[in-house]
Amino acid sequence: MKLAYTMAPGRGDTDLILDRLASDLIGRGLRLAGTVQINTDRPDAGPCDMDVKVLPDGPVLRISQNLGPSARGCRLDPEALETAVGWVTARLTPATDLVIVNKFGKHEAEGRGFRAVIAEALALDIPVLVGLNDLNRAAFEEFAGGLATRLPPEPGALAQWVGQGTHGLAACA
Repeated sequence: MKLAYTMAPGRGDTDLILDRLASDLIGRGLRLAGTVQINTDRPDAGPCDMDVKVLPDGPVLRISQNLGPSARGCRLDPEALETAVGWVTARLTPATDLVIVNKFGKHEAEGRGFRAVIAEALALDIPVLVGLNDLNRAAFEEFAGGLATRLPPEPGALAQWVGQGTHGLAACA
């Protein structure tokens, strides 16, 4: 089983790192599945819009709900998230080199979201790289059973880990 996670300290930093990594790996010819998150600032200065790009080439789906500028709490649109899960599930094949999941979040912690995709990829012996935050770390560690590798949020370290376990090893060298 090849499962790793990364956590960056700044808000949205993990999203940026995984998006750049995915773009680089796709450019090198690796076959990716999964999602990367794209945050877009809102002109009204409210919370950003959250979109996910289904790898390798879309679609891009809005996974946040606009609950108004004073809203607090979770803005995730669970239906949109499950739509993204369906797209990723349909694209996952034994020929996939790597699965990237933008975030092991609340839905995954509760047994939904990308949890089944992660398990299926691992069952197919496909490496999985997950973005994580402290809020859901304990749930992820329980899910991973102590078998996940923590990687620093550095492009070189992530690419090195990918290169050590994918079918497209030469593409990362």
